[in-house]
Amino acid sequence: MATVKDLLEGKGYTVWSIHPDSTIRKALELMAEKHIGALPVVEDDKLVGIFSERDFARHAVEFSDCLNIDIPVRQLMTHPVYFVNLDQTVDDCMAVMTAKKLRHLPVLEEGKLIGLVSIGDVVKQQLQDKQSTIEVLEHFLWVNLI
Repeated sequence: MATVKDLLEGKGYTVWSIHPDSTIRKALELMAEKHIGALPVVEDDKLVGIFSERDFARHAVEFSDCLNIDIPVRQLMTHPVYFVNLDQTVDDCMAVMTAKKLRHLPVLEEGKLIGLVSIGDVVKQQLQDKQSTIEVLEHFLWVNLI
């Protein structure tokens, strides 16, 4: 069964983050530039929140007449943050994401942010795992039918 470590080794450990005092505007610009949907919010090397497209959309609707995108990220970020570690399985990620309705999970090692897993990453890995199982079973059936 694939682990978070396996997943990150395939996709990479690069993670973009933002400081809680940075503006929403800066966060949105970074997310657009990097083609990502969420940014872990890090202060003094500690994960303190996460800011996502969903956070912005929900608050934009709430405050549509007066939304100021030059306010600090800390005002719209989600916290506390659910996270996973390297030895957890991809199924563990899916369970947390489904139960908590999350699209992104930071990966921590000894309290430090080392990666970010998206729902897309998890689904892709699960599909690859299922395809591998199908291929093994097809091979088993083919060998036993001959």
